[in-house]
Amino acid sequence: MKTDVKRPSAEEILEEAKKRLAAEAADYTIRPAVREDIKSVIEINMVSLPEHYPDEFFYELYEHYGKAFYVAVDPSGRVVGYIMNRVEWKPGFFKHFIVRSGHVVSIAVLKEHRGRSLGFALMAHGIYSMKTDYKCEETYLEVRVSNQPAINLYKKLGYEVVKVARGYYLDGEDAYVMARPL
Repeated sequence: MKTDVKRPSAEEILEEAKKRLAAEAADYTIRPAVREDIKSVIEINMVSLPEHYPDEFFYELYEHYGKAFYVAVDPSGRVVGYIMNRVEWKPGFFKHFIVRSGHVVSIAVLKEHRGRSLGFALMAHGIYSMKTDYKCEETYLEVRVSNQPAINLYKKLGYEVVKVARGYYLDGEDAYVMARPL
């Protein structure tokens, strides 16, 4: 692991996200999710990702970690993307003891709204919240080894591949576990 890598801070990432949104999605909003958004989040998950969770899982993450659960809203007020996270105590990827870690559980943006930096902005808000609201020392996620656009996004945000999870997905595809200190 390259722990000496210069990574943008959570604050720098959030500022970059604001600039990108102003330039690429000025009429869109990133805001904290409210309970009424969860139905839309579940629908986005169903059409955007091959991995699905029981509806209760979305509500549980919202109830327990709502400060790090964000949605992207288009100019008409429709929820078109989301990020949901949770906080875990686990062995650290960058320190050799138990740390408070922010886990990016799921992120998705509807296909017709991609290419506007909404994914970057959702990640930025989630990272910032995991650091400031939940006092996480690091953050991590799993991503399909074939999902190069997502891998590139996560690298821009300072994540690095820390291990490969063999057969992680139900279809047997491997996942990269990517992490970054906060």
